[in-house]
Amino acid sequence: MSIGVSSVFERPHRVTLQNPGPPVADGDGGFTQTWTDLVPSAMSASIETATADKLEKLGSATAISLATHIVSMPYHPQVTTKTRILFNGRTFNVTGVSNPDERNVNTVAICAEVVA
Repeated sequence: MSIGVSSVFERPHRVTLQNPGPPVADGDGGFTQTWTDLVPSAMSASIETATADKLEKLGSATAISLATHIVSMPYHPQVTTKTRILFNGRTFNVTGVSNPDERNVNTVAICAEVVA
């Protein structure tokens, strides 16, 4: 993996990006979390298993103990540690975000896959 992937051919996966939406009453006095698609919500991305070597290249600004995957995509200013990434029925919660070289060209998200 190359941090800050730039070629569309290196991003073979189509993912959907969502951030938390407003809570909705569940009828029992509680609330259910809703999700809102980012704009744009669909992105081409590279999804790779997180290894110690790959995480070391990203630096120490991220909670890497929970990291299972690294998702690289074109820069998206709305991606935060509250974002979730959906891919083929799988859900990845973003635990850290990097903007390599602060150039607003690529977003690299450190993620933890949600296992049901």
